[in-house]
Amino acid sequence: MEPMAASMVAGVRPQTAAGFLALFRNEITLTFRRTRTIALLGLLAALPVLLGVVVKIQTGNLHGGPGGPAFIAQVTQNGLFLVFAAITVALPVFLPMTVGVVAGDSIAGEAATGTLRYLLVAPAGRTRLLAAKFAAAMAFCWAATLAVALSALATGAALFPMGGMTLLSGDTIGLGGALLRAVLIAGVVALSLAGLVAIGLFVSTLTGSGIAAMATTVGLVILVQILDSLPQLQAIQPWLFTDHWLTFADLLREPMYWDGVLHNLGLQALYLAVFGSAAWARLTSRDITA
Repeated sequence: MEPMAASMVAGVRPQTAAGFLALFRNEITLTFRRTRTIALLGLLAALPVLLGVVVKIQTGNLHGGPGGPAFIAQVTQNGLFLVFAAITVALPVFLPMTVGVVAGDSIAGEAATGTLRYLLVAPAGRTRLLAAKFAAAMAFCWAATLAVALSALATGAALFPMGGMTLLSGDTIGLGGALLRAVLIAGVVALSLAGLVAIGLFVSTLTGSGIAAMATTVGLVILVQILDSLPQLQAIQPWLFTDHWLTFADLLREPMYWDGVLHNLGLQALYLAVFGSAAWARLTSRDITA
């Protein structure tokens, strides 16, 4: 039995902010000690290395052929652009899939191992547990985004020149300012996954199988990405949680253009409110028998 579960069975339930922090630390420990989590972060960190090597090898083709993503075309001029290129490549598929695995398994995984009933001995603890699960999943979003960004920064510095950066608007900023924008963009990207985390938590409350919850959450990501690419569905696409993910590119202009970013974060907040409430309603009314 997990230590936190044992303490709840014994009647010691965290009722204060310190108690919530203890529960959150427990969730963080469980999340980042899993071999699966370490493997996912390793795969994300390997992606920029692979991308950087491919760009280095194919430099001539990138300059001579038809245009690709603007970030990738800039990588050979400044290795810092590999950070933005790697995030652009990872965000539509790789980042959400890893987040979907972690969020989908958060509740269902506990049910599958039989520890959920001990954690939910008291109905008053269910809201706190859900909040801790959400916070731990968001911590993974930050870790996953940083894994991509830091690996890309190291790879870019090793393979390409570094220095002042020319923004997409044509303005030039120094290396320090460019690094600050990279940090800002990494934060925005991590927050952009909040809606997916809420969906994953809700799906996780619907089943006692961690594998089923993970597969369903990842499948939803793929389905929404397909829907977001169909011209016939333009009317609903602005409401899909994936539609504004790449608006972080507007932060690489001078001045930074915030409208798209704020719209994206507002949409994520809406998904969080809807699916977070649904997850709370399901978890607080759920009869846990195993």
